[in-house]
Amino acid sequence: MIRVVLPYHLRNLARTDAEVQVDVDDPVTARTVLDAIEARFPMLGGTIRDHGTLKRRAYLRYFACNEDISHEPDDAPLPSTVASGEEPLYIVGAISGG
Repeated sequence: MIRVVLPYHLRNLARTDAEVQVDVDDPVTARTVLDAIEARFPMLGGTIRDHGTLKRRAYLRYFACNEDISHEPDDAPLPSTVASGEEPLYIVGAISGG
């Protein structure tokens, strides 16, 4: 069971708690986790990743084990502590401004 922490606007849209759990077969990657989230919460389709390209939306970041993995390849294995459910994968809404 993979644990995923969603930002407020996504959990509000999905009508769920901050942390959700999804089943993912090996290998556990950002792509397989996001596929599982979108399958469980269809209303999130296109909100985390673009519908057509499946690329991460510009103002969302992924964090695993306190490291920003947003620019890692989507098929790169997630850390073993995330794959085991010990640590969650965080999807964080980023902001910009100046």
